[in-house]
Amino acid sequence: MFRRFVRYLLCLVGVVVIGGAVFYFITAPNPLPDNHWANLGEPDLKNGEMVFWTGGCVSCHAAPRSEGDAKLTLSGGLALKSPFGNFHVPNISPDEKAGIGTWTLAQFGNAMKRGVAPNGQHLYPSFPYNSYARMSDKDVNDLFGYLKTLPKSGNVAPPHELPFPYNIRLVLGGWKFLYFNDEPRVALAANVDDKIKRGQYLVEGPGHCGECHTPRDRLGGFEGDKWLAGAPNPEGRGRIPNITPGSKTVGSWSQEDIANYLETGFTPDFDTAGGSMAEVQRNLAHLPKPELEAIAAYVKAVPNR
Repeated sequence: MFRRFVRYLLCLVGVVVIGGAVFYFITAPNPLPDNHWANLGEPDLKNGEMVFWTGGCVSCHAAPRSEGDAKLTLSGGLALKSPFGNFHVPNISPDEKAGIGTWTLAQFGNAMKRGVAPNGQHLYPSFPYNSYARMSDKDVNDLFGYLKTLPKSGNVAPPHELPFPYNIRLVLGGWKFLYFNDEPRVALAANVDDKIKRGQYLVEGPGHCGECHTPRDRLGGFEGDKWLAGAPNPEGRGRIPNITPGSKTVGSWSQEDIANYLETGFTPDFDTAGGSMAEVQRNLAHLPKPELEAIAAYVKAVPNR
């Protein structure tokens, strides 16, 4: 009887060990190799600045309540409230100690496109790498080059405030296994207009519009069949609107209406952008008009929700 119990216990331990090894293998951080980021050449800083405004980097990484040129000092510190706890946005200024001044392009690119920190750990998806994964390597290189031209800050953001088990980064591998991918969010027709394709790239990638406009399940993953259909405000007040053609508001707008709204902040009935969208609109207003028109074309092309 005792020997049978020992064999059973050893088998159980073996199953747990093998299961744990398989889980880790499947969910371990998976950065792109350094040579993936080689030979991209000198960054195009002008394009990097456009990527910067498309991504709205200042909205999260500038110091809270900063204005004007001070917003270009990406010192971090903003607290992002969520059902999983509070995330504190890091310093991404080129400061060598507090920011990303010593990062390589490979480290920056893997944070952006794979959600992997320089120390090899998973990053929390409060940083929207699940959208940035769709960015081109060129845009990542150009953005990194532009960020290095901005002012330095020595501010060190506080650590995240997350209860168990969300404070265990290892479990993020499971989240990535379930939700992380770089596939298009919407299957467009093969012969679709190039403007719509460009809009898809901007919205689904650097613009990360779905991060707010798409509802999530209990684990924080997108409900894919409700892409851009509106969601609870992550800050806890009201809702982020549905922006698909099936919306009772934005759905009635023309492509020109949408592009004009992104450029000026005025709706077709002369209301103005409010809430968190006001900041988003101010960022997007830096983009050339053809980019805004591409975003509008894509928004009008997504399925009704």
